[in-house]
Amino acid sequence: MSLTKTFAAAALVLAAATVGAHAQQIPTAGTLVVIPAFGEVTHANDQATATLMVEEQDKDKTAAASRVNAKMREGTEILKKADPQAKLKTYGYYTYPVYPEDRPPMPLDATGKVKPRQPASWRVGQYVEVKTTNIGALQKTVAAAQKVLALNGLSFGLAPETEKQLDDQRIAATYKNLNERIASVARAMGRRVEDAVLDTVDFEGSGNYVRGETADGAAPMMAKAAFARAGAPEVAEPSFEPGDTTLQMRLVGKVKFK
Repeated sequence: MSLTKTFAAAALVLAAATVGAHAQQIPTAGTLVVIPAFGEVTHANDQATATLMVEEQDKDKTAAASRVNAKMREGTEILKKADPQAKLKTYGYYTYPVYPEDRPPMPLDATGKVKPRQPASWRVGQYVEVKTTNIGALQKTVAAAQKVLALNGLSFGLAPETEKQLDDQRIAATYKNLNERIASVARAMGRRVEDAVLDTVDFEGSGNYVRGETADGAAPMMAKAAFARAGAPEVAEPSFEPGDTTLQMRLVGKVKFK
């Protein structure tokens, strides 16, 4: 190696050592450090919400409504018998006209005004929501109801009681992560963990905290089915996989070094 290259290498080593020395000498007493932390817990879904419906179409609006009312009454009775602990809620009753697809010239009345179009038939329907923690019997419950009603949607999640029980675990996991990060920051700054004093803990994540609930790493699972034929003697049981839900938490801690 030439003398010039030797001097250059020595200069680089000396410069690096000088920078390192200056970096270690930067005072950190009284430094306020803002540290984010994250925590999550995962639990198997233990609550299902199923939406079933009935719809009828008839030229006679009254006849369509009558069949809907009868089938919904029968369907809710089946659901109550299959799962007595389930919570039922009917909603979304609708009635609207169905017009012919072809649009003939608009007829005029005696005064020359356009006569309103007459519907060819009427469509009437209603929904019922079933919320239950009896996941084991869900397939039989839905299959029994599908003899009269149609399965329109299905989602899985956690019961409110389960979420309350998991809250302690979620807080503990997030706080543990904060302590681990504080230790990492202290080592990086060349300080002892004992020199760190926790000044503030913001469990709202500085306003950015939003509890994420994800089933199977995606949006809550939705299942849809076509209308069940009224009066069908048997309906094969559908297959459901409840999956699990991950509850997340974010916090921000402010740490001051002595």
